[in-house]
Amino acid sequence: MQNAFYTLDAIINLVKPLNVKGHLTHTTLMGIASLDKALPTDLSFLGNLKYRPQVPQSKAGVILVPPSYLGEPHKEQVLLTVNDPSEALSVICRDLMLKNAPKVKPGVHPTAVVDPTAKVDPTAAIGPLCVVGAHSVIGDHVVLSAHVFVGEHVQIQSGAIIRPNCSLLDGTQIGKRCFIDAGVVLGSEGYGYTTVNGAHQRCPQIGCVVLEDDVDVGSNTTIDRARFEETRIGEGTKIDNLVQIAHNVVIGKHCFIVAFAGIAGSTHIGDYTTIAGQVGLAGHINIGSHVVVGAQSGVNHDLPDHSFVRGTPVFPFMLAHRIDNLKRRLPDLFKRVDNLEKVFAYLTDDAAKSCFLKQGDAK
Repeated sequence: MQNAFYTLDAIINLVKPLNVKGHLTHTTLMGIASLDKALPTDLSFLGNLKYRPQVPQSKAGVILVPPSYLGEPHKEQVLLTVNDPSEALSVICRDLMLKNAPKVKPGVHPTAVVDPTAKVDPTAAIGPLCVVGAHSVIGDHVVLSAHVFVGEHVQIQSGAIIRPNCSLLDGTQIGKRCFIDAGVVLGSEGYGYTTVNGAHQRCPQIGCVVLEDDVDVGSNTTIDRARFEETRIGEGTKIDNLVQIAHNVVIGKHCFIVAFAGIAGSTHIGDYTTIAGQVGLAGHINIGSHVVVGAQSGVNHDLPDHSFVRGTPVFPFMLAHRIDNLKRRLPDLFKRVDNLEKVFAYLTDDAAKSCFLKQGDAK
């Protein structure tokens, strides 16, 4: 807990535990650590039940545990029972982040370049070496960190935070409270070409990118402008680092798109869907709502609502698991088939068959 000290009472007020076991004689907690590394002045948590055996040995002063944990604290330790230890820790971390967050002063930094036709709310903060293009609108309490480029006709709504070295190209629309991490490019050219007389010609991409409210975009992710109309990311969707989203993709509300995923053009994804790491989605397909696509999968066809799939190409999750088990048995299967072929060849050989029959007559 850098630059912050929490009393046990303060932790209890933040997470509102279902039950409190144990006591502390010291009054402050100074850090957050894993169960196996925590010190008596640290807070820890049991977020994954596979680490349950570490709780009795942990030296942490305070441990957040789920209702299923029935153990007792040791001396100078407190166990706080909460419904979800991971979420409770997030509540503490959010409070800590707010305490440690640098105080942003509204206004335009002297080194920033703001076009005279742009509209910047007086409560917004435009950082060093930013560029804001013509006719763009920067809403209230927006923060542009250093080296942010905002093109022409860009709209950034209330409370959005744009981290350093982001590029928001012409026509991009950012909703309320969006968080755009460092190095993101929104509104780059979509990957569209036609071949004319043997030469590849770039197709003009004249659409835009729209992020609805409360969208998070991780570092170095790129979202391409639409060839026409818009590439749209739905409310509350969370996109990880290093994701590629192509032109005219539409992603629904409250989705998870995990690192290294690539989504080809004009693919539509429903609400509350999870696309795990290194997944590739072909273009012009429809992925339903409440779908889960497992890591490193390749999807080249539509998926209905509530699908749970993985593999390349994807299969239903349990079928993919069975196929993987069968693959491990293939070397042994080939050996058995090879032996059967040798026996079959021997039995069908005329000379061998004749010898076999004579042996039978002798008996």
